[in-house]
Amino acid sequence: MVGPGPEEPPIEAARPVVKSTRWRLSFVWIVPIVSALVALSLFVRHIDSVGPTIEVSFQSADGLESGKTEVKYRDVPIGSVSNITVSDDLSHVVVSIGLQRWANKFARENTRFWVVRPRIGAGGISGIGTLLSGAYIEADPGKSDEGPMDKQQTAFTGLEVPPAITSESHGSQFNLHSGDLGSIDLGSPVYYRRLRVGKVVSYDLDKNGKGVSIGVFVDSPYDRLVTRSTRFWNASGINVSLGADGLKMSAQSLASVAAGGLAFITPSWATEDTLPAPAGTNYELLKDEDVALQKPSGEPVYVWMQFSRSLRGLSVNAPVEFIGVDIGRVVSVTVDYDPVAQRLPIVVGAVIYPERIGNVFQYQHDDPDAEAHRLGVLMTKLVAHGLRAQARNGNLLTGQLYIAIDLLPNASKVSFDGSKLPLQIPTAPGALDDVQEKLSRIVAKIDKIPFDSLGSRLDSDLGDLDTTMHRLNDGILPESQRTLEEARTAISDASGALSADSPLRTDVKDTLEELRNSARSIRTLTDFLSRHPEALIRGQPQDAAPRTPTNGPDAHARPSQP
Repeated sequence: MVGPGPEEPPIEAARPVVKSTRWRLSFVWIVPIVSALVALSLFVRHIDSVGPTIEVSFQSADGLESGKTEVKYRDVPIGSVSNITVSDDLSHVVVSIGLQRWANKFARENTRFWVVRPRIGAGGISGIGTLLSGAYIEADPGKSDEGPMDKQQTAFTGLEVPPAITSESHGSQFNLHSGDLGSIDLGSPVYYRRLRVGKVVSYDLDKNGKGVSIGVFVDSPYDRLVTRSTRFWNASGINVSLGADGLKMSAQSLASVAAGGLAFITPSWATEDTLPAPAGTNYELLKDEDVALQKPSGEPVYVWMQFSRSLRGLSVNAPVEFIGVDIGRVVSVTVDYDPVAQRLPIVVGAVIYPERIGNVFQYQHDDPDAEAHRLGVLMTKLVAHGLRAQARNGNLLTGQLYIAIDLLPNASKVSFDGSKLPLQIPTAPGALDDVQEKLSRIVAKIDKIPFDSLGSRLDSDLGDLDTTMHRLNDGILPESQRTLEEARTAISDASGALSADSPLRTDVKDTLEELRNSARSIRTLTDFLSRHPEALIRGQPQDAAPRTPTNGPDAHARPSQP
């Protein structure tokens, strides 16, 4: 048995040794951490910069692209198109726009959106820059009387045409009324003394369908020139007039000729309501500048005239002139029946303005028919002095007629009742009627000429003349020709006989010489007998010496005196 040995020391339990270590960041983690921080910063920045998302409806998405098309205000980006979808009813497209946070003021009910692309209109060419940069959406915050507390809105209907007036436009809008639109279009210019001061911003048909309402915007400060007495007129195209001064042509500008335009002015005779008119004032759009500058014509009076002749060329709106002054217009031309005379006269109705005649109509009356009664009194006096209405030719080229009321001193007397309304102005044949009547008389006289008998007689005379001409050609002309030949031969013989070396001329010369000598001898004998008359009884004296010849060899000398 083994006894215990020496005691061994007790074995102590093992104790873990803890070593102190420090955490060290590896270089590999620096890049991911920095990237995460940048991403977080961008995310926070994006969250901070993202504004509201709105939806704008357009008829089409022409030129728009998701993620590319920008939304701008005064060429400053305020957002971009994030998505484009088609509406549920397939009638339009819906463009989702993400606005920037600072542009949340555009998400209000007065904001307008439209697509900017190249356009050609009455106001000129716009959007040329988008040919290179592409189309974009323009925003306009609009104007509101509520100030900055506008109602928030996220759904909008985009404009297909850029608005004529934006929030940056300053001026006033006025309303014009016209019978038709003519050549006026959106953007057509508005002129003041040929200076462009505004444009047409809207037009619409009246509710009753009898006219057109036109909205014009006059820029500031020119809108202060528009008063209640201002006259607007259509300045489109070229105004051509042919008068006593010749042919006149005028136009506001080339733009108004091509795209139409309006003009306005306050006439110099307007002394009332010279203060600027408030926005929205209504005006009548007049025909042209001449009508706009005319003074007010006062209340019109209806009159009528009866003509017994055709009035071809007289139309509605033809002028009515009183001694050369335009006082009204023709309003109707109808045919009537006269059972007494069994004729169909032409009845012409006209509206005249008595105030255009003179100062006699300047004072006022409470009687609504005062104008007509005063005109009747005046007409009664003038008709007694030959006042008549005539249809005269106003244009020789077109044959257009007008009504002239003038004093005719040789007019026949007629009965006239100036108190009977409407007034019937007596008529007289016009100058054209006189010409036609004279032509009718001439034609009647010509018609009485017996052309048949004259023709038969003329035919008989022409037959006799033809027979005579045949006889003349067959008988007389040949005989005349032979006679002329004989006369020519006789003249030729006479010319030969009278030549310088012809025997006849020599014989005639000798004969004449002998006759001259005989005449000289007779003269000598006569002289001798006149001195010696007794020689007839006694004979010649024996001592009479012969006379010395004075001419020629056979001449005898005169005897000497005894």
